[in-house]
Amino acid sequence: MTPAATGQLERLASVADPLEPLTRLPGVAADADAVREALTRVHNHRANRRGWPSTAAEASVRAARASASLDGGSAELPAEGPVTDPVLAGSLRVAEALGGLLAAWRSAPRQALARLHVLAAADLPGITDDDLGRPRRDPGVGERLDALAGLVTGGTGVPAPVLVAVVHGELLALAPFPAATGVVARAAARLTAVGTGLDPKGLAVPEVGHYRAAGEYGEAAAAFATGDPEGLARWFAHCAQAWQVGAREGLGIADAAGG
Repeated sequence: MTPAATGQLERLASVADPLEPLTRLPGVAADADAVREALTRVHNHRANRRGWPSTAAEASVRAARASASLDGGSAELPAEGPVTDPVLAGSLRVAEALGGLLAAWRSAPRQALARLHVLAAADLPGITDDDLGRPRRDPGVGERLDALAGLVTGGTGVPAPVLVAVVHGELLALAPFPAATGVVARAAARLTAVGTGLDPKGLAVPEVGHYRAAGEYGEAAAAFATGDPEGLARWFAHCAQAWQVGAREGLGIADAAGG
């Protein structure tokens, strides 16, 4: 990472709300409103009023498959037998565990991140038990994780879509663990969306939106890591589009469920 990228959150820390300046970037406020409106439509779908546990379960599996693909794994579930692709297996474990990690994410995000990494990376080649759940000890990693945890636990009042994008982008940029960075970052973004009430039942599949624009996803994440206003705005625009695609995916799941 470049020096400009290091400590983006620290550079904003002198502001009363460290993320508030981000809401004044071009398009960010309007995109946040569009994401919330799209997700409201998903949650108001007739099939999701009572049958949301089944649609949420389907959304979770689709999210895990798309997330695995973005990290170079397979998206294909075997017709029978266990999942053998280690990236997909880890992504599915993460998806299954998210509900149980919500309380930890709200109160002790670093603990939740460690657990996400254990689940995501357990089968990956070259990863030892000592690697699992332990952030890199490089200078600044711990401080940036602490800064991020402070935001998640109430350190900002920005619209939820902005916080979700920051959590996602900062974890991709920081890459605090030796592997499974993407799966962990996307799961943390999903937890943030649920925890903030943006997508409280986990009905959307933004991972599909990221996957369908995989090239832009990587380029926008790299732009976020620079810390430049233009790069930040590009990342937020990409995330907003991915969440709207994910909302349409959620509507498709609800339509198929009937109601």
